[in-house]
Amino acid sequence: MRFVAVLAALGLLTVPALAAPTAAQKDEFYAVCMGIAQDQTLCSCKADAAMTLIDERFMGVVIASMKGRATAPEDAVPYNTYVAKSNQICKPNY
Repeated sequence: MRFVAVLAALGLLTVPALAAPTAAQKDEFYAVCMGIAQDQTLCSCKADAAMTLIDERFMGVVIASMKGRATAPEDAVPYNTYVAKSNQICKPNY
């Protein structure tokens, strides 16, 4: 593990940074959620959680799914993981 840290510090090991979801995506997420759940507390929490749990590309996947689009097979497991984690945060007794 220390070797990896040294390589990273030297710039020899690079991991592409994933772009965080945008403020516009957060707003869209909240609006779509409100159209579905009509629960301000839940939708605010889920929108905030999404900003820390997923990246910009995957926020698009989540929003599309909320609008009824099928999730691509390669996104199914990450999507289910996101839903579980956001429920853990926003609906702890769910």
